[in-house]
Amino acid sequence: MAPRQPRTATGRAAEPAERQREKASASARSILLTILGEFVLPRGGEVWTGTLVDALDALDIEEKSARQALARTAAEGLLTSTRHGRRVRWNLTPAGDRLLREGTDRIYGFMRRPHGWDGRWLVLTVGVPETQRQLRHRLRTRLTWLGLGSPAPSLWVVPDASKEAAVRDIIRELDLTDRAYAWTGPSAGIGDAAKLITDAWDLDDVEKRYLTFIERFEGLTVSSDQEAFVNQVLLIQEWRLFPFLDPDLPAELLDHDWPGPRAAAAFHDLHDRWHRRAQDEWNRMDDSAAARN
Repeated sequence: MAPRQPRTATGRAAEPAERQREKASASARSILLTILGEFVLPRGGEVWTGTLVDALDALDIEEKSARQALARTAAEGLLTSTRHGRRVRWNLTPAGDRLLREGTDRIYGFMRRPHGWDGRWLVLTVGVPETQRQLRHRLRTRLTWLGLGSPAPSLWVVPDASKEAAVRDIIRELDLTDRAYAWTGPSAGIGDAAKLITDAWDLDDVEKRYLTFIERFEGLTVSSDQEAFVNQVLLIQEWRLFPFLDPDLPAELLDHDWPGPRAAAAFHDLHDRWHRRAQDEWNRMDDSAAARN
C-alpha cells in the first residue's frame, strides 16, 4: 500500500516538501524585491546582508531562505556584492536599478488619477511558437505589465492608444519586429465589446482581489515602528500585483461601480500614514547591522 500523503488541518492533501520549498523561495525573492524597491533604492542602492536578513526575519522568512533569495537575485544580475571583512554589502546593478525604478513608477502611478478615454484601441498581433516558451513568457509578462490583454492566441488589445510607443519598445527589445503588426483607432462596431473584455481579462477575479485587499487593509492601524514596517511591506506586496491583473479600463467600458479606485485610495492613504515609522524601523535595522562585527 502506498504511504498516505500528509494532510492539512482542513483535510486537504499537504503539498510535497519540494513544492513548499519552491513556493517559499519564490515568496522570499518577491518580498526581497519589494524591500529593495521601497527601502534600498531611495538610499543609493546599497545595503548590508544583515539588514536584509533582519528585515526578512521580521516578515517570518528564515535566514536560509533570505540568503537563497539574495543569491538568486544576484544570479539574475540585479545585485552585486562587496566583502568588507566578514560582512557583505550589496549594491543594485544598473539593471536592478532600472527594474526597480520602472516598477516603482508603475506601482505608485497605477490608478492614481481618473483618466478620460478618446475611444481608441491599440491592437497587436505577434506570433511566438510554443517551442520558444521563455520568449513567450517574457512577451506575456511585459505586455501584461502594460495592461494589455489577450482575447485570442497571438492577439493583444488595450483601450489606450497612447501605449503604442511602449509596445513598440517591447517588440523591438525582444527582437519580434518581423513577427508583429499593430493598429490604433476606434472600434469598428463589429462584435461584442463586452465579450472581448471578458475574453481578454478575468475582471471577476480582479474585482474579488480588490475587495479582499480593501477588507484586509482599509482602516488598519499600527502600534509600533516594526508593525508599521511589516504592514508597509505586506501592503506594497499585495498592491504590486494589480498592475499585472487590472487593465484600468475607462469608465465607459465598465458596467458597474469598479472597486479599483477605492482600493487605490486605501493603498496610498495607508502607505503615506505608515511611511515615516516604517522608514525609522528600517534605519534602526540598518544601524544594528552596521554595528555588528
